[in-house]
Amino acid sequence: MGYIQRYNCIRPLAGEAGVIPALTRNRDRPLGREPDHLWEARSSAPHRRGVRSGARAPSAVRAVVRRSGGSRMSSFTRRRFLTGALGTVAFTSLAACGPSGSSGGSTRLRAAFAAGGSKETLDPALVSQFVDQARAKALFDTLATYAADTSLRPGLAESWDSDAAGLRWRVRLRSAQFHDGTPVTSEDVLYTLSRIADPSLASDSRQYFATVDFPASKAVSATELELVLARPDFEFPSAFAAPGTEILPAGTKDFTAPVGSGPFRFGSFRPGGPAVFTKFEGHWAGAPTIDELEFVPVDDEAARVNALLSGQVHYAHDLAAASAARLAGQDGVTVLQAERTTMQAVLLRLTRPPFSDPRLVQAVLLGVDREALNRIALAGRGEVGNDLFGKGLRGYAADIPQRTRDVDTARRLVREAGAEGLAIPLETSGVDPAFDSAATLISQQLKEAGLTVTPDPLAASTYFSEIKKKGVAAHSRTATLPVPTFLGERFRTGASSNLTGYSNPEFDALLDRAAGTADEATRLTLFAEAQQLTHDDGGMLVWGFSDWNVGVSGVDGVVAAPPNTFDWARFDHARLR
Repeated sequence: MGYIQRYNCIRPLAGEAGVIPALTRNRDRPLGREPDHLWEARSSAPHRRGVRSGARAPSAVRAVVRRSGGSRMSSFTRRRFLTGALGTVAFTSLAACGPSGSSGGSTRLRAAFAAGGSKETLDPALVSQFVDQARAKALFDTLATYAADTSLRPGLAESWDSDAAGLRWRVRLRSAQFHDGTPVTSEDVLYTLSRIADPSLASDSRQYFATVDFPASKAVSATELELVLARPDFEFPSAFAAPGTEILPAGTKDFTAPVGSGPFRFGSFRPGGPAVFTKFEGHWAGAPTIDELEFVPVDDEAARVNALLSGQVHYAHDLAAASAARLAGQDGVTVLQAERTTMQAVLLRLTRPPFSDPRLVQAVLLGVDREALNRIALAGRGEVGNDLFGKGLRGYAADIPQRTRDVDTARRLVREAGAEGLAIPLETSGVDPAFDSAATLISQQLKEAGLTVTPDPLAASTYFSEIKKKGVAAHSRTATLPVPTFLGERFRTGASSNLTGYSNPEFDALLDRAAGTADEATRLTLFAEAQQLTHDDGGMLVWGFSDWNVGVSGVDGVVAAPPNTFDWARFDHARLR
């Protein structure tokens, strides 16, 4: 059985004197892909010669700071936290803690994330949870990183360019070293990318390098390599910044105490438990401003809020809109909001009845009320979706007309399919704060169209693995990614993350034509045509875009950013107060 620790230096939540909340375990929170400052170089959109695109940032990313002189969060009571826990975990003692977060002369930032359970690993190619990605970016570096608008910024790679055909890509590395003092070389990059592409590893990132001809690729020098592709791809550099593509020393197979080149080096780690990393003085971008970084497993969202308010952690990840609103009224708490950056969707399995019938797919798309879903499930803080990913990002097909509710047509399609009263389970989970309320609303809305939709709650710890194997309709969410990357991941025939089972040779051919087109404007036009196809019959109901909320207290230098981007969960410039 777990237990609750008390520390004299921690201030309790108002109205809960002396009580420290239970911190729950074993509830997964999946990565939003399904992971810079130093902006110098070469590619804002991944295309030849790195000519910068004029795409606008998707939505405002802002920090909200409001102080109220200590207003109370009366709804977050001790009873609620304890009864909501699946179990508890105690983390490293805060016996000497204070406003500066210091202990024994060092500074340790504590960040609360939902944990991934006993199967967690520090292998960056196998990231599946947000906490996995956050740990990976602390320990390792990628060749490039995504800005908030998905433009590319240099990481370990200082620059990259291609031949005229988009088949051969030259990548030039900056001077950097691993934690053991050895330099990062072209051989390390080739080893890492070929390892990710190996089907036996079963990495979700494999698709990014599936077209690389590794026998033909080579290290030109210690700091320059050439990657040869099987087909032209002017979008290829997007892979350099994708989650799960962190660079390893050549030959790395053991991840119990991994060596990386990131701003922090390995200290200790227990799967499902805390991880402690220490600053790496030799990082190419400069040493972190804190001495230690601890990832604290706190699975329950409400418990993360209480841990932040009670002083147990400085950073509480992935908060509900209602929690963010309450925290904004707490003295000394900052709410970081990446606005409208997370797609909220329902995936319809096109390969299984009833959604193997296109009429019922259309009935669902026409039968839902997106405005009501955003008003209620997202507390009025979201933005209506149009069954497309990446609203506001480079390549988003903004010219496709907004799909609106048409109950009469939806009801007619249901009758034509002979499906009146048909029972349809809708998979949902507490893994996202909006899923359950959205599932209830959708069931009510589709009843008007003649369908009997019943929410089917699944355990958060296994939700995203379960919906890959079972069910016909399931809630999903995805954070910021380049639109072309998302299209290839989620709709290309046979792609590992294609959960709708969409298969369209015309779509696949459009993706290939677009990727192989050097002209940026023409390429984006082709991607827009591909999005029209998925909008018509791709089986993805995108009903809204929600904010990404993080709460911080007692720390500066952490900024609002959507997951998968450079500034998200970036702690090397944090300063404890």
